[in-house]
Amino acid sequence: MEQRVLGRTGREVSVVGLGTWQLGADWGEVREEDAVAVLDAAVESGVTFFDTADVYGDGRSERLIGRYLKAHPELDVFVATKMGRRADQLPENYDLANFRAWNDRSRANLGVDTLDLVQLHCPPTAVYSTDAVFDALDTLVAEQRVAHYAVSVETCAEALAAIARPGVASVQIILNAFRLKPLEEVLPAAAEAGVGVIARVPLASGLLSGRYTRETVFAANDHRTYNRHGEAFDQGETFSGVDYETGLAAAAEFAELAPEGATPAQTALRWVVQQPGVTSVIPGARSVEQARANAAAAAVPALPREVLDGVRELYGRRLKEQVHGRW
Repeated sequence: MEQRVLGRTGREVSVVGLGTWQLGADWGEVREEDAVAVLDAAVESGVTFFDTADVYGDGRSERLIGRYLKAHPELDVFVATKMGRRADQLPENYDLANFRAWNDRSRANLGVDTLDLVQLHCPPTAVYSTDAVFDALDTLVAEQRVAHYAVSVETCAEALAAIARPGVASVQIILNAFRLKPLEEVLPAAAEAGVGVIARVPLASGLLSGRYTRETVFAANDHRTYNRHGEAFDQGETFSGVDYETGLAAAAEFAELAPEGATPAQTALRWVVQQPGVTSVIPGARSVEQARANAAAAAVPALPREVLDGVRELYGRRLKEQVHGRW
């Protein structure tokens, strides 16, 4: 699989990575043996980048990855984790003492001395303008608790503020065919600064797979049931902030743009990979089949101009009014 340098880390990672929120929580139950099978399938398909967080299953996702990599010491997999969402979302909680405690827990979960990359996990907006926060992150690097640090953001404005910080290695942001705003400023600014871009929610919580209908029922503990209006965390994390009915209609039109030989989901992932400035896209997977199909999107030929234009037209007609001004 194609590898790209992840911004200021200097490390190469696969253009399709694996998001592991599904392996921790909030997407229904996943048995441990099934989670391990997903990790196996991803690695066998060329994935060299796992994205996790200390809050996914309260550490379950990190622990699964840690045990998996300990059992496979021959693998060269870059692991990005996140911190901050286990505490009340107050700017004053983002200090060095908490960072050390959170990092120490993640290092124990992952079974490593030094974390490859730790990302602030969509912190309060005020955090991005607080110099002491980034001084503390620099201290973590000096103490060798982390090799590099980064941010995961909700808005384009937050991404631009983070890119301006010289120690930020990468920015993780929602980017998909239903969320085009990052193309305007974030991706060009990141490319100019040498900051990596990790694209999350690339399938709009599965909508872009084209598999869902009005009759689809999600589990009670699936965020696609309980967070449709932002009840638990930012609404943009669920269906990219698009209401379900609109998303279904837009997904049906998007599916018609898929080229021969590619599924709608693979087309959506290929679209992200193709955007200038993107380092890696991190779809999640609940099954071996999904993991393999997602990784295969890296081999889909470049999408032609008519598909790219079709995505922009669809976005402008059906989606822009709902999401463009919010994030």
